[in-house]
Amino acid sequence: MSLTSSRISRTWHSIRGSLQGEQRDYTSGSLGKAITFLAIPMVLEMFMQAVFEVVDVFFVAKLGPDAVAGVGITGGLQTIVYAVAVGLGMAVTATVARRIGERDPEGASKAGGQSILLSLLISLPIMTLGVVFPRELLQLMGASPEAVEASWGYCAVTIGFGAVTLLLFVLNAVFRGAGDAYIAMRILWLANGINILLDPILIFGLGPIPALGATGAAVATVIGRGVGVALQLRILTRGSGRVAVHPRDLLRVDSRVLARLTRLSATGILQFLVSTASWLGMLRILAEFGSNVLAGYTIAIRIIIFTLLPSWGMGNAAATLVGQNLGAGKPDRAEKSVWVTGFSNMIFLGFVSLLFMIRPEPLIGIFTSQPEVIAIGADCLRYVSASYLFLAFGMVMIQSFNGAGDTWTPTWINFLGYWVVQIPLAYGLAIPLGMGAIGAFIAVTAAQGTLAVLAVAAFRRGRWKQQVV
Repeated sequence: MSLTSSRISRTWHSIRGSLQGEQRDYTSGSLGKAITFLAIPMVLEMFMQAVFEVVDVFFVAKLGPDAVAGVGITGGLQTIVYAVAVGLGMAVTATVARRIGERDPEGASKAGGQSILLSLLISLPIMTLGVVFPRELLQLMGASPEAVEASWGYCAVTIGFGAVTLLLFVLNAVFRGAGDAYIAMRILWLANGINILLDPILIFGLGPIPALGATGAAVATVIGRGVGVALQLRILTRGSGRVAVHPRDLLRVDSRVLARLTRLSATGILQFLVSTASWLGMLRILAEFGSNVLAGYTIAIRIIIFTLLPSWGMGNAAATLVGQNLGAGKPDRAEKSVWVTGFSNMIFLGFVSLLFMIRPEPLIGIFTSQPEVIAIGADCLRYVSASYLFLAFGMVMIQSFNGAGDTWTPTWINFLGYWVVQIPLAYGLAIPLGMGAIGAFIAVTAAQGTLAVLAVAAFRRGRWKQQVV
């Protein structure tokens, strides 16, 4: 067998092993194989998470700009749910990964069980707001009366069933921290398949099933994610992966573990809110320019999310490797894994950036045929993707801090990048200086570049290696 054939064979074996859930120790052996085994299913997991968002917009776009604008604003509101989900997921991944690295499966099991209890408690007030005040929430964000009427049901269902979204994120964080990334991937493939099947049926109607409009997209997503959560709980309680959550871990409050998760997740939630709340600010600024601008921006952002979530998958792989290797007392291996993953992410996002800059219009045209919407969306893709090479490292570094349990450093980095740079600059360029939506897009590019530089500088200082979880 030639050297090239041998390399192809080894690469294929690694890919197949990662997708089939082949067990391996991520604290020893080839670092390249460890990254491959974790990154491939995590990238595919995040890819399917992105598909959730894109599929909804694809079908809802057939209902007109007002429906898309309402869905976009609801997506902004849903960042509160995502903030809680991602913040708690950061704490869970860091804790479970550290316990696995320390060879403490019982501690990992306790962390998983307590994360479920914490998720349910946190989701109650968020769900209440969505069910009781959907119209008011949309109006508060500047939606036109037509957009409110077209999408208030979508808002009520999406926010009102926030617990399902929260649990889907958090339980997959348990699998990722344990190194069972292939389980998280398969769960999202199933959930997304159900969503894709039900979306057109519930939005446009079929036979005796009435057309629910934009609300149907939310119902389809909730059903898909609900099935995923049910399967997650079954796998965890049966102990099919590296972590088995015992009934006692679900029914009994462990104040020590719960306090640790609350402390880490509170900062993680703040970290994500700092970044995602800035997108609410962007929506509010762009709402001044009408539904066509909001629709173009919404479609472009969903496409951007579609490309960035796989990059978050690479970041999640780095986070798991950092957590497990710090737990095993191997900080140098943890650091090297981050740099290797960052370079891989840079290559991927470099190709995506090139595509967005050269031919963005056909991508926006998949979702709408309205020229004004296509033009705005294309401009958004061009300007935002200009920062992708910097962002590639920034995303991996941020996730690595979280994997180490250092959630404060990325919180400050996000604050400086988004609230000191992005929002003031977006408002100043878009409205006082009269640049409109283009000015807001330029601000996003500047903020992403700033964030990446700050993240790399903080990572090189190395204080994250001393973090206690």
